[in-house]
Amino acid sequence: MFYQPVRPPYLLRWYYPAFIWKVPAADKSVYLTFDDGPIPEVTPFVLDTLKEYNAKATFFCIGKNVEQNGDIYKRILKEGHRTGNHTYNHPNGWNTTAGKYIANVQQAQQYIGTDLFRPPYGLIRKAQSKILMRNFKIIMWDVLSYDFETENTPEQCFRNVTRKIRPGSIVVFHDSIKAQPNMEYALPKTLHYLKEEGYACKAIQF
Repeated sequence: MFYQPVRPPYLLRWYYPAFIWKVPAADKSVYLTFDDGPIPEVTPFVLDTLKEYNAKATFFCIGKNVEQNGDIYKRILKEGHRTGNHTYNHPNGWNTTAGKYIANVQQAQQYIGTDLFRPPYGLIRKAQSKILMRNFKIIMWDVLSYDFETENTPEQCFRNVTRKIRPGSIVVFHDSIKAQPNMEYALPKTLHYLKEEGYACKAIQF
């Protein structure tokens, strides 16, 4: 099994201290997040599973997907979840000029309307982040499931989360086709584990 840094490296957190990596923990609350949706093949499964466990989450949505699947986006909001901006079409911030990157985020914002942002791939330049932080809180993560890694097994994805999760953890899953096999196995088991351990799954609120 290849090395999986489930927690973000210290140097990354040090370099971006203004980003939100974890929520201050006053109780046993955790914050499940889902990147790259909404799409009809996967997001309804996530919503159905969250509903089964009375869990709330935060969906970092691609603007293009919201444009094409507005009914699913409305369901996310109707069921009490939070949404965040994940750009319009998932550009890599390290390979994109600040002007083009900000324009991409603004294009997505026409369909999402939020003050939360997560950079695709977790990659963003400081110049880009300084502009975005005027209007957004940049949400990163405390636990990365690696459900998007096709070499990963569903069981390993589940273990990545449950071995590292703690009060205040922001956990990353993906409602995407690529992550679907791993996520659809790991999410229900994770929610069952959290329920047994006395955790509450909440949407991010700042």
